[in-house]
Amino acid sequence: MQLFRMSTKKSDEEWKCVLNPEQYRVARLKGTEAPFTGEYYHNKEKGEYLCVCCGSKLFDSSAKFDSGSGWPSFYQVYGSNGRDDSQTNVTRTEDNSLDSMRIEISCKQCGAHLGHVFEDGPKPTGLRYCVNSASLSFKKSE
Repeated sequence: MQLFRMSTKKSDEEWKCVLNPEQYRVARLKGTEAPFTGEYYHNKEKGEYLCVCCGSKLFDSSAKFDSGSGWPSFYQVYGSNGRDDSQTNVTRTEDNSLDSMRIEISCKQCGAHLGHVFEDGPKPTGLRYCVNSASLSFKKSE
């Protein structure tokens, strides 16, 4: 598994130079893009979804599904063993920011905010990784 592609030790000013304003707001400031507006929400091409900040592999298109939530949704992280993300590029942390407990997902390599994971996804994992398009880039399969 590819752990990272570019230097992830950047200052806020350096991140602002390499990311567009929406990517910076979402990935570095833990923002959320408006539902149904993200670049990859309707993407049905085969390929890999990477961290927009460091290029780490996060999700494969084969795990993408239409959750109706308004954000790209995946039932599994790239390289995971079912529900176990411990050997992947995604980390989970508790998020109590909206007066309710959610589980935030971030890039393990650079700390970019990706979105949240919920327990209402399809088989085989029962998980729904709800991800902001602004936190992703896409590498189409050849």
